[in-house]
Parts: sequence; C-alpha cells; structure tokens
Amino acid sequence: MIIKNNTKSLDLSKIHIMGILNVTPDSFSDGGKYNSLDKAFLQAQNMINSGVSIIDVGGESTRPGASKVSLSEELKRVLPIIKIIREYNSDIWISIDTSKPEVMRQAIEMGADMINDVCAMQVPGALEIAKTFQVPVCLIHTKDKYIQQTNSQDISREIISFFIKRIKACEIAGIKKNKLILDPGFGFNKTLKNNYQVLAHLEKFHQLGFPILVGISRKSMLFKLLNKKPENCVLASVICATIAAFKRTNIIRVHDFRETLEAMKIIKMIRANSNFE
Repeated sequence: MIIKNNTKSLDLSKIHIMGILNVTPDSFSDGGKYNSLDKAFLQAQNMINSGVSIIDVGGESTRPGASKVSLSEELKRVLPIIKIIREYNSDIWISIDTSKPEVMRQAIEMGADMINDVCAMQVPGALEIAKTFQVPVCLIHTKDKYIQQTNSQDISREIISFFIKRIKACEIAGIKKNKLILDPGFGFNKTLKNNYQVLAHLEKFHQLGFPILVGISRKSMLFKLLNKKPENCVLASVICATIAAFKRTNIIRVHDFRETLEAMKIIKMIRANSNFE
C-alpha cells in the first residue's frame, strides 16, 4: 500500500510516525511551546533528524472548549513554518491539520503534501480543494454528540458506516480512493469506554481497504484514566502506539516521537524474526 502526491510517495508496508507540530497557544498538551517560528523550526528539525516520516502542522486547537481561530490568524501561524520546513527538507512529508478550505489551499501551495481534517472534508469547499490538488487526505471520524450505545454494541460499526459515507462523498467529488486515509478519531466526542473499544477493535477498520492513521498521544483517554497531566502520559502514549502498531496501523500521530520511534524499532525486529521454525 502506497500513498502519493504529485512529487513523492510513502510506502505503507512499514509503520510511519507522524510528528505533531502545534503552532498554537492553546493546544491541550503542548500549547504555546512551539508558537514561535524559531522553536517550531527547531522541533521540526529534531523530528526530521530522528526519523519521523510526516510532520503534522496545526494552527488551531481541536481540544474541547478551545477558542475559534480566524482564517487570517490560522494562516499567519501555519504558512511560515511550512515554508521554512519545505526549504530545509524537500523529502519530509508535511501534513496540514485544518478544516478550513482556504488554509488547505494556501498550505499546499506553500509546500504541504497532505490534508489532515478533523471534519472529514465536510466543510463546504474542502472536497474541491482536495480534488484540485489531488493530495492525500486523512478523514477523521467525529460527531457533534457523544456516540450513544446500547448494551455491548461495538461502536466500530458506526465509525465504519461514517467512513463509507465520506469515502463515497470523496469519490463523487472526484477524489481518487488511493488518496484516502482513515482515522477513527480517538478523543473526538467519544466516551472513555468508546475510545478503548475502538482501540480494542482497531483491526476491524482494515476491512475497508484503506490506510489507517491513529492519534492517541496524550489524549484524554489516557490522562483521565491515569489521573495525570497530558504531558505526563508519555509511557501510556507509547504503549497505545505499540498496540496500534501490532494491529497493523499504518501511520501513528504522536507528540513523543523519539520514544515512539524506539518502540517501532523493537516491533520491526519482532516482525523480522517472527517467521522461523
């Protein structure tokens, strides 16, 4: 399985780490840490030198209760760091984490390679941007309200149904299937139980035949369960990334890229030595 844009390709036969680069003052875990260009660029360099495959640049926090960010402010945050990363390294994949079509457009023109959209391209105009540029798109499952469950119902059914509808919408809009990536949306309007059900049944999403991306890093499903601050959930984040990797997730989105990359090296060695007599 391979994803491509107009200039590069990413072989998904191995696990890829997507490093989170929030250039925001209010993200739930690292808000304000990288909202200066110098600090953001240094973090991007650290990611590239460590072996991260994708840098996910976000200019608006998606945490519950976060303030809305204007178009002009989001562009002011994300475009300079995308420009400087692209000038520094032409091979690294850059993802733009946004739901605003105009941010998507300008970010791609500045050098971004793919779109990571928490609204799954449902904002008017988003599908047209993806069709025009034909870049890979990550569709993230979310809802306006918490998923309602009865008895032991597996919520993965509802998520799969959502994906089928969004995949169809993308196809109708002229976006090729080989440009799509699916993210079940850990933490997005899901209860604690919902999140762990999704993790437990993560392999079910492979039935759709698309690459799977997950972002569990420092999420509320960890810090609420463990009663810790998000930044103190590094070990828990790496454990969940490891579980996701064993369930054949293709791309893992993380804050703690060095620790996660080490875990992936161990998994790679296990897989390389799993078939012998």
